Amino acid sequence: MKVEFTYQFEELAIDMDRLRKGLGYSEEPIPELFIDYLEKVKEDCRELTDICGAFRICEELQFADNKRSFFADGAEFKVGRTIAQKLRKADKMAFFVCTAGKTISEKASSLLKGEDPVFGYVYDIMGSAIAEAVADQVQHHIEQQILPLGAKITNRYSPGYCHWNVSDQHKLFSLFDENPCGVSLTESALMNPVKSVSGVIGIGQDVEFQDYQCSLCAMKDCVYRSDE
Repeated sequence: MKVEFTYQFEELAIDMDRLRKGLGYSEEPIPELFIDYLEKVKEDCRELTDICGAFRICEELQFADNKRSFFADGAEFKVGRTIAQKLRKADKMAFFVCTAGKTISEKASSLLKGEDPVFGYVYDIMGSAIAEAVADQVQHHIEQQILPLGAKITNRYSPGYCHWNVSDQHKLFSLFDENPCGVSLTESALMNPVKSVSGVIGIGQDVEFQDYQCSLCAMKDCVYRSDE
């Protein structure tokens, strides 16, 4: 099963705490300059037409004996021991690709390299926030779809994190039609548009969703890290 959605900016629940942390103001007040920039960026984002999310649920699933990988629709995903342990009770996998779109990614890049890098940085942070908000929406769609079946979902996990090699994105994208949501991959498995996220969510009656996952990640200096 493959499903694709498009979104308007107003439909998304932007995580303002995450956005504040991205700007470097997790506790202290945001300076007036950034507030003005944020309002302008929000206004521009209301015109975006290429915000998109897609997912595919794979029912053909097998975990490897090495406890570090699993097979979905014949492809081996070498997620590493940490993620494999979190997914091991799943009997299905939902793979997803989400993007804030080409427009905001190119706008952020242009400003960062051009006349107003600070404004570009705000665009850049907002692009990341939009991509994560789309992933939240897609995760919600998946959860609502499987709830009537008595199933639950895990947290979402992405290539490039928790020892999952980013090169597996090529396998992940092979489960979709070419360039899902307009997102393509470079040879080194980086996504274009840049403000995009991909990953997997486990589905099953015995899986668990945990509020905080920062303890699994080795990025101790991440600006989004929660100590809770």
